[in-house]
Amino acid sequence: MAPAPSTSSSSKPPSLSGDTPATPPDALSLHPIPSELPAPLSDPPADIPPDGGYGWVCVFALFFINSSTWGINSSYGVFLAHYLSTDAFPGATPLHYAFIGGLSTSTSMVIGPLVTFSLRHASTRAVMALGLAMEVGALIAASFATQIWHLFLTQGVLFGAGMGFLFTASIGAISQWFSAKRSVANGITAAGSGIGGLAYSLGIRAIIARHGLAWAFRAVALCALVVNAACTALLRDRNKHVRPHQRAFDVALLRRWSVALVLAWGFFSMLGYIVILFSLPDYARSRGFSATQGSVLGALLNLGMAFGRPLVGLASDRWGRINVGGLMTAVTAVSCFAIWIPARSFGVAVLFSLINGAVCGTFWTTIAPVAVEVVGIRELPSALSLVWMSVVLPTTFAEPIALYLREPGAENPYLHPQVFSGMMYVAAAITMWLLRAWKLGENDRKLEEENRESGKGDGPPAVAPSGFLDRWKAGSKWWRYGWV
Repeated sequence: MAPAPSTSSSSKPPSLSGDTPATPPDALSLHPIPSELPAPLSDPPADIPPDGGYGWVCVFALFFINSSTWGINSSYGVFLAHYLSTDAFPGATPLHYAFIGGLSTSTSMVIGPLVTFSLRHASTRAVMALGLAMEVGALIAASFATQIWHLFLTQGVLFGAGMGFLFTASIGAISQWFSAKRSVANGITAAGSGIGGLAYSLGIRAIIARHGLAWAFRAVALCALVVNAACTALLRDRNKHVRPHQRAFDVALLRRWSVALVLAWGFFSMLGYIVILFSLPDYARSRGFSATQGSVLGALLNLGMAFGRPLVGLASDRWGRINVGGLMTAVTAVSCFAIWIPARSFGVAVLFSLINGAVCGTFWTTIAPVAVEVVGIRELPSALSLVWMSVVLPTTFAEPIALYLREPGAENPYLHPQVFSGMMYVAAAITMWLLRAWKLGENDRKLEEENRESGKGDGPPAVAPSGFLDRWKAGSKWWRYGWV
């Protein structure tokens, strides 16, 4: 007979629910329960830019990238003057030619969200290499253009797309390398478009005169290929350290009043900037100057950008990014009304080209540092993506508006475009004044919170300011002095 099953209390039937048997008491002693739960993971410490080092190599690389992207784009005024003075493409109107320059700029901006999205899935160099292929291919294809719509697709859309991939993918890298010197570093890189515009304006004019339009496109394509390929290989980002939020279209940022002011600053600035940039050579021709003098004015405008933009960047690091951005925008408006409109001689036009060139591109010099002041370094790519979208319309339609406003046969055919450009810069300066007041108020709010948390708010009342400078620093946010 088989023995009966044991009924000892040490045995326990298996659980019907499939649970594992209870852990023996002696096993608990091997893994004691901690008395405190582990602290939750905190956010990683904020990255501190090196403020130099290899960052200066990146500044050098982006300087030459800008020279062979925006510099080429800046020289479109020479192409435009050639198109308007010859019947290169039968059936084309001045408005058609105006849209080509606007299309290249606006296309580079409208693809900003696409570039930002691409950077989330590919390296910076891969995205820039794609832009290089499009830019060079567009210039080569434009050299074979025989109808106006060929230029729309090549010199307009495809060139603009290549420029956008190169520029948008690289502009955020400089701010990742610098903090205290951020504006001057961005100013140096922005000066590249001035040097490039100067060199390409003079070179394109000479090649068109000697070898024709087609070879001008091919020569520019070869220069762009060599320069941008070398600089793409040199450029490095610090995305692994910064971990930026690369959202193609961040709706949450659009809800911020401060971001809306930055977008408005870009919108109005570009309406004025494009008119000056593209109209100056044809303006010279309309006032009786020679084609060579017109190309010289365009070149000198770019020369003004070359020496002015680093100085604007240096000043903004010293006296505040928003302060200097707003002041230089206002100076641009004054130069339009005080120098450009009254200009009657070539010498005064030269003076305008140099002075206005130094300050008219302040938006490009300070947009990245200003955006950091408003949203922070981690949100910079997302904010810039919105900025590029905001300037699509003005960069597309600014020059067509200028050509529509001009009055051929009048003493000064460009009087109305000049007034239009100046007023757009006035509006841009007002938006920067409002942004400055917001930033000062935001600084006041943060200071009050810090004092409340530290208990300093219960101390003795502050002594009233005595001198003019002290009263200026302690006044209302709408007019007082402060580094912002």
